[in-house]
Amino acid sequence: MKKPSSKIRDEIARLQEQLKAAETREAERIGRIVLKAGLGEIEIDDGELQAAFEGLAKRFRAGQAVSTGGKRVNGDASAGAATTTVSPGAAESSNGEA
Repeated sequence: MKKPSSKIRDEIARLQEQLKAAETREAERIGRIVLKAGLGEIEIDDGELQAAFEGLAKRFRAGQAVSTGGKRVNGDASAGAATTTVSPGAAESSNGEA
């Protein structure tokens, strides 16, 4: 039996709320990481910063990881992922601080 359109609308509204909550959690998580890395203090255009993050996301999706000295999820820093170095200006300030 097919669902009536009102039930479908209710389900869509519920899913939109779940999506909004998930996006908020993700944004807060990324925001905390960005602040810990010191990027909140860097004066940079939003478009340039977004482009840098898109490049970072592309590297991670390609199976590469940026070595930051941080802990891996499984606790093994040698988890077999390739590492790349980040040049100054890509994810660091000009004075070399991350």
